[in-house]
Amino acid sequence: MFADRPPADPYDLFADWFKDAEAKEINDPNGMALATVGADGMPSLRMVLLKGVDPQGFVFYTNYESKKGTQLQGHPKAALLFHWKSLRRQVRVEGEVTQTTPEEADAYFASRPKQSQIGAWASQQSRPLSAKFELEKRVALYAAKYAVTRVPRPAHWSGFRIHPRYIEFWQDGAFRLHDRLVYHRQEEGGWRTERLYP
Repeated sequence: MFADRPPADPYDLFADWFKDAEAKEINDPNGMALATVGADGMPSLRMVLLKGVDPQGFVFYTNYESKKGTQLQGHPKAALLFHWKSLRRQVRVEGEVTQTTPEEADAYFASRPKQSQIGAWASQQSRPLSAKFELEKRVALYAAKYAVTRVPRPAHWSGFRIHPRYIEFWQDGAFRLHDRLVYHRQEEGGWRTERLYP
C-alpha cells in the first residue's frame, strides 16, 4: 500500500523502488520496455537498459541509426515500462524525448567494456544482415583498428533522455485490488498526484 501522503517528488519513490529491484530482481533490474512511434503511426516496442536517472528524466543509449533511434529523432515522444516481477511492481513513464549531451554520451561510452565499444562500431543496428560472418568480420576489423588505442565514441551512437510528464506506480494487491499512484507534471513546475482504481 502507498502512504496516505506519498512523496511530493516521484523520483524519490522511484529511487526507493529501484533500490529494492537491484536487491531482489534476478536479472537486469534496470531493464525497461521502450515504446516509440514510427512515421507510419505504428507503435514499436523493445527492451533497453536504463543507464541513468535524474530530475530531468530517464536515460538510455543506442545507435541513432537503429529503428528506435530514427523513430525517436522523427517523433520525440516515448513510453517506458519497468516490470519487477519478483516485487510485483511496475512503473510506467510517458513523456517527451531529447538527446543527451555529447559529454554525457562520451562519459558513458568510455565506461563500457572495450568489446562493447567495438560492437557499437561494428553493428549496423536494425539493418539487414546477410550472414553472421558479415558481423564477425566487422568486429574483427574494428578490433584490429583499435587494438592498442582508445575506442572513440561513434558519431551515430549516443543517448536519449525521456522527460516524464506522467509516471504511474503500480503495486500488486490481493484479489486484484492493486494500488495505482500517478504523478502528473504541472506546467508551472512540481507534480500533482492522484490514485486510480485498479
